[in-house]
Amino acid sequence: MSTLYEVALYGEFFARDLKPILNRLILHSESATRMHSREVVFEPLDAQMQRDQGVEPVFLRCRKELAEPGSGCGSTRIMYSYLKAESVRQHPEATVRPWATCHVSEDALSFASALGYVDQRTQKPIPAHADTLWEVEVRTANPVRNTQETPLSQSIDAVLEVQLLMKGLLDLRRQDA
Repeated sequence: MSTLYEVALYGEFFARDLKPILNRLILHSESATRMHSREVVFEPLDAQMQRDQGVEPVFLRCRKELAEPGSGCGSTRIMYSYLKAESVRQHPEATVRPWATCHVSEDALSFASALGYVDQRTQKPIPAHADTLWEVEVRTANPVRNTQETPLSQSIDAVLEVQLLMKGLLDLRRQDA
């Protein structure tokens, strides 16, 4: 079985630029669907110890789609984790890294806790200041398997197409961290 990958580019923009960014995307899109999800990021209990040893801890992410019918309490969540990004020499244009997923029904947060992960947010969120940068990720919606029928280069090209589309308005780039 071959490895699953994520292909992504990252950028930031100010809130005042949201409307022009959306307008450009809408102008160049054939169709669109509403997307609303909540993602919780967990870090290992020994994350600080790993950092002290010079090892970047692997985060566990838990995403729940809120726009889907039946997305109330007890719905399925997707748990996933990314490993270290592949080298810039191999994929200089975009971040490409292995992606492991697992579908969890019911209490995914307790499941993550039992794996040795904790919610890193312990305080209530503070409303962002008007001049705060918004972070954006342009990435494959689902894990990609690198095969002859669906080479990884197709996903890289699709992400780079968005980068070209947003040029001059939103700087999208590779990010290894």
